[in-house]
Amino acid sequence: MLSRIDGRGYKAYREIQGGWRSGPLELHVDHVQGDPFAAPSRVRLRLAADAAELPEELFRDRVRRVALEDVLARVMRETIREGGERRRGSGKSGLVSVDAGGQEVLERTAAVVNANWVEARLAVGLPASGRRVLGREAQRMLGEELPRLAKRSLRWASLPQERLRGFVACVENQEHVRGRLDDLGLVAFVADGAVLPRESGASDRPLRSDPVPFRAPDSLGVEIELPNPVEGPDGPTRTLRGLGVPRGVTLVVGGGYHGKSTLLRALERGVHPHVPGDGREYVVTSRDAVKIRAEDGRRVEQVDIHPFIGDLPRGRPTRAFSSDDASGSTSQAANIVEALELGARVLLLDEDTSATNFMVRDARMQALVAADREPITPFVDRVRELYDALGVSTVLVMGGCGDYFEAADTVIRMDAYVPHDATEDARRVAAAHPTERRPEVREPLRPVTARIPLPASIDPSRGRREVKIDARGRDLILFGREPIDLRLVEQLVDTSQTRAVGFAIERARTRLVDGQRTLREIMESLEAELDAEGLDVLDPFRRGERHPGDFARPRRYEIAAAVNRLRTVHMSQQRPGQAVRSGP
Repeated sequence: MLSRIDGRGYKAYREIQGGWRSGPLELHVDHVQGDPFAAPSRVRLRLAADAAELPEELFRDRVRRVALEDVLARVMRETIREGGERRRGSGKSGLVSVDAGGQEVLERTAAVVNANWVEARLAVGLPASGRRVLGREAQRMLGEELPRLAKRSLRWASLPQERLRGFVACVENQEHVRGRLDDLGLVAFVADGAVLPRESGASDRPLRSDPVPFRAPDSLGVEIELPNPVEGPDGPTRTLRGLGVPRGVTLVVGGGYHGKSTLLRALERGVHPHVPGDGREYVVTSRDAVKIRAEDGRRVEQVDIHPFIGDLPRGRPTRAFSSDDASGSTSQAANIVEALELGARVLLLDEDTSATNFMVRDARMQALVAADREPITPFVDRVRELYDALGVSTVLVMGGCGDYFEAADTVIRMDAYVPHDATEDARRVAAAHPTERRPEVREPLRPVTARIPLPASIDPSRGRREVKIDARGRDLILFGREPIDLRLVEQLVDTSQTRAVGFAIERARTRLVDGQRTLREIMESLEAELDAEGLDVLDPFRRGERHPGDFARPRRYEIAAAVNRLRTVHMSQQRPGQAVRSGP
């Protein structure tokens, strides 16, 4: 067929769409690009299980299967790169790529392993001269090079077997630690020997030059038994020691450049497993931990921020607060309430990225500006109540305000990247230097008011296309005609996650038809579907086993964050016995 279409117009490549078999290997051409300069074609390489011979123990459960699929995509990417970039004509002709990950291990659509077969999903630039088919080049590419790639990257006999076993075991250990956090009364764990600093501000790779290994103080040290051995100072061991970050209110203090924010950033990323050798592979955080920051200019829709911001001047209420251009304090309050609405159990905050007036109001400012003229209830007056009343823990980096000492259960002082337990010292300081500020809580915390997205306000169409969604890097989604700015949603780590977020909003939209389900109910329903069916369901154009695109799984918090930042979205609040509608 390729010989027959050689030299014809590029659209003739559509004739090769479909499935092709050579022994135990199948080549599926699912989508042919419109021209050599368009997004590459999508193909799948599928090898029968009895030919691949992958050990079943490596994918016997979901954790192991996700890890194995992740590392297979990485091996395939390396194999492609070893062959060098082979351009065969115009545009993207001859290019082959697979959507493998970075430092985090994520559930992805790039590779699939099951009891019947193993599959790699690739983007391929079909060769062309100008806009005409290069049939012979395509023969070499599809009929010779891709089968060789499958043989090297999907067959157990050709794979780096110890690396794969070690990778799967490491991810399994991390998820085992995550599963133990609740039983141990912890929200996070940082292993001794962890390397937290990164190579640079532009790189997420570990610092290689003279890093300071992490070492937990004895008073906060925790030991956890692992299912797989790790290398310890005295040889292989199944016991991992490290810092346990307990439930409650934890302050991270210390001088500038001593590692406070570095620790918090590691905890932010610790909601995902990491690759072996990352340095943070045993920094493990509760999956329900959400980073909170100020976000000037973001849109807020029908959020009850009254627990933190009282009625604004000129009688503007805040129990159903909306703004197209929120301030630092109102955006930070909204970020907290939205996280609680979705079920967050841990809040992560850094004073450097917080609104100062939201975090604290000291005694002198209280004396100058009367309480009845200040609508903000400072976070310092709510942080203790968040845990005592709602069971929500907080980890807070604070280098410039000691008014939080009274609220803290644990104080960790970072000194040249080494953690120290400063809890008792902080209590002595608080007793010796009592704060003169007065608490400014107007009313007790109450359960968060749930919101219901209105179906007509979420529209993914653009031009003649009913669904048009694009990810422009990690930070931006074009959802129909609307951009969604995710620059300050800091726990998104991969462009493929961002792409999945966009299509997850479209998938969630189908659950809005009755206009009665809350945002949390929709997100939980979507999570259950992804658990049961996998990320392939996010492709709205999928037919049969079609290549679903390059998706990596996001959490519900990041999906909901994108919904909340969609400037067309309208919400109603759910109250006992009634729903208060907002918007057109």
